[in-house]
Amino acid sequence: MFKKDFVWGVATAAAQIEGGYNEGGRGLSFWDVAPKAEGATFAGQDCLVADDHYHNYVKDVALMKELGVKAYRFSISWSRIIPEGVGKVSPEGIAFYNNLIDELIKNGITPYITLYHWDLPYALYIRGGWLNPDISDYFAEYVKVVAENFAHKVKYFITINEPQCVIGGLGGVVPNARYTVKETLTMIHNCLLSHGKAVRELRKFAGVQIGYAPCGWVSIPNSDKQEDIDAAKQHYFDVSKAGVWGISIWTDPVVLGDYPKKYYEIHSKDELPEIKDGDLELISSPIDFYCQNIYSGTLIESDGNGGYRKVKEPVGHPMTCMDWYVFEKALYWGPKFLYERYKLPFYISENGTAVTDLVTPDKKVHDGARCEYIRRYVEQFKKANDDGVDCRGYFYWSLLDNFEWWSAYSKRFGLIYVDYQTQERIKKDSFYFYQSVIKENGENL
Repeated sequence: MFKKDFVWGVATAAAQIEGGYNEGGRGLSFWDVAPKAEGATFAGQDCLVADDHYHNYVKDVALMKELGVKAYRFSISWSRIIPEGVGKVSPEGIAFYNNLIDELIKNGITPYITLYHWDLPYALYIRGGWLNPDISDYFAEYVKVVAENFAHKVKYFITINEPQCVIGGLGGVVPNARYTVKETLTMIHNCLLSHGKAVRELRKFAGVQIGYAPCGWVSIPNSDKQEDIDAAKQHYFDVSKAGVWGISIWTDPVVLGDYPKKYYEIHSKDELPEIKDGDLELISSPIDFYCQNIYSGTLIESDGNGGYRKVKEPVGHPMTCMDWYVFEKALYWGPKFLYERYKLPFYISENGTAVTDLVTPDKKVHDGARCEYIRRYVEQFKKANDDGVDCRGYFYWSLLDNFEWWSAYSKRFGLIYVDYQTQERIKKDSFYFYQSVIKENGENL
C-alpha cells in the first residue's frame, strides 16, 4: 500500500493555462508566437487567453481544495518573471506567483514548482535558444530570481519538464527542423547544463528539495519471462544516434555522472558537443527525487539473441484521443526499471488521458473512460510500490482542460471541463473519482 504521506496531486503548465500574455509586465514566450505560423496548431488556435488562470487562480485553487489534492505541480513562466529572458525582473510577475503560492498554502496544498515547462522567452529564442552557448547562464539567472523570491515558502522544485520534448520540437526549438547531429547533441548538453546550474542555485537555500522530470514511452515486457523483461529494460535505456527521445542520455549524466558508454561509441568526435572540464560534475549535482511523465509504452520481447524486438500492438487495443495506446503496465515497469537504475525517491509527475468530453443538458460530464484509465494506471503504480519502488507521489495531468500545444484545444485532459468561450469550469465524473482515490489513499481500486 502507499505510505500515509503519499502525495496525491494535479499538474499544469503556465503556457497551457495562464493566459494574460500581455499583462503584469510579462514578455512574450516562444508559445505566444509559434501558433502564428501557418498550420502550426489545430485551427490556428493560440494560448494567449487559454484558461485565463491568471485571473481565475483563486477559483482554481478552491477547486483543488475540493478535489482534496495534497500538492499542485505548476510551472513558472520565465517571461512573466524576466520579460526579456535576462535583465530586468517584473515585480508584477513575482507578485502573481507569490499570491498563487500563498493561496495554495492557505488551502493546505503544497506547491511543487516546475522551473521550465517549454515556454522559452521569445527574446532568447531569437538569440539562438538552446543552441546559444550562454543559455544555461541565462537559465541560472532566472532560477536565482525564482529561488530568491519563493524558496522561503516553497520547498519542492523540479528543474526541467520533459527535456526530450524541449529539444524534440516543443520547448523553444523549431519543430521538424533539420538540425545536424552536433547541433542536436549540443542542445541536449546545454539543456543538461541548465539543469545542473539550476540545482546549484537552488542549493543555496536551506531545506529545498530538487527533482527532474523526463518523459518517454515505457518499454513493457510482452510476457513475464525473464528474457523479455531483460529485453525491455535493454530497449528502455538504449541509445540511438542523436537520440532526443531516450531516457539514458538525459538521466545518466544527471544521476550517474556521465553519458552512457554507447553514446560515445556511436557518435564521432566531430559530432559530440564540447564537454568542458567540470560540465559533467555540474550536471550531476545531487538531486533529491526523480520524476517521470508516463502515458503509454511499447511492447518488447527478446529476439532470442540477447537483443530485443518490438511487438505489434493487439488489434483493437484501446487508444486515447491522442492516439496513444492504453498500456497501464507502463506505470509498473517504468517506475520499476527507473528505480532499479537510478535509486531515487520516485514520483509520477504526469499521467492522464484525453477523451471525448461532452457536456450533458444538466451540465455534467460523464467521462467513464478517464475514470477507468486512472484506476488502471494507479493500480499498476501501487503494484510497483508494493514491489519495492520508493513511490512518493502521483500527479494527474491535468487539473483543467487546457491548450494542448500543437493540438491546441482539440484535446481535453482535465478533471475539470473548461468552456473556453465563458471560462466556466465544470467538474467531470473523473474529478469525483479521483477525489475518492485520494480519500482512500488508493486502497480500493
